[in-house]
Amino acid sequence: MKIAIVILNWNGRKLLEQFLPSVVNYSEQEAEVYVADNASTDTSIDYIKTQFPSVKIVQNETNGGYAKGYNDALQHIEADIYCLLNSDIEVTKNWLTPVVDYFKKQPETAIIQPKLLDYKDKTKFEYAGAGGGFIDLLGYPYCRGRIFNFLETDTGQFDDTADIFWASGACLFIRSEVYHKLGGFDEDYFAHQEEIDLCWRAQNEGYKVSYVGSSTVYHVGGATLQESNPHKTFLNFRNSLLNTVKNVPKRWFLFVVFSRLILDGVAGLKFALELRPVHTLAILKAHISFYANFLKFLGKRKKLQKKLHYNHCTSVVWQHFIAGRKKFKNLQ
Repeated sequence: MKIAIVILNWNGRKLLEQFLPSVVNYSEQEAEVYVADNASTDTSIDYIKTQFPSVKIVQNETNGGYAKGYNDALQHIEADIYCLLNSDIEVTKNWLTPVVDYFKKQPETAIIQPKLLDYKDKTKFEYAGAGGGFIDLLGYPYCRGRIFNFLETDTGQFDDTADIFWASGACLFIRSEVYHKLGGFDEDYFAHQEEIDLCWRAQNEGYKVSYVGSSTVYHVGGATLQESNPHKTFLNFRNSLLNTVKNVPKRWFLFVVFSRLILDGVAGLKFALELRPVHTLAILKAHISFYANFLKFLGKRKKLQKKLHYNHCTSVVWQHFIAGRKKFKNLQ
């Protein structure tokens, strides 16, 4: 199998200095390493050319965010498997081998995520993907090892292989044939949760999304857009709503959309009471953008199969905040 590791970069020289060495050292025997540059204005490209001449560079004309950035770059990269890797990830020795082996043994699996641990505390799972992602009845994403902001300690509980619902965009392996068949990422998302949409669409086409816990990477998280940034709040709330419109099966559609709008209002009130009004405003802006895109996404919905029974649990909001269940194994 020909593997291409593709790191999306935008003005990230410091991250490349810190993390590109581990990618090159632990990957070049099995894969080609690319940096897809989203029209950076810093010295990222000069640094790569000088320090890592073996790393191939694809230069995008504009900064189209995560979704368009990868769509543009992957048109110019030939491989059997793409590994979409954040620039703030440290990989480990032999991290590729179990993933490639699983692809060879499981032809129906199109997408794989390794174990994601926190670079800042390597005993903990990392927010962005942890031990693999799921979706509850209302379309809220959560992970094995991460329920909202509660992160489990890694004690080997997710050293397994498992079918999951979504793989983290921080480190996502996908068969190139499937990526292009699906049309890549939906560029209207710009960034955040477009990988959930991609995994949702892949499964509706009959492919599997899997987790391989014998491969481990460490993720900083929030290096490009920090949790405290209201634009991140805007993208997460808006794109999660757009996911429900685009992908939720018909019998749940109205219930899920209206429930989410109400719960978003509760979240906005919570931010206001916590004296974080910029995040309340971000949710308001997310809803305005959601309404502006509603008909467009209804049109996208008509073109897709929406047959997947997607929920692992009924309501992760209820179970976590009301029932007090913190760990994945306790969800019902």
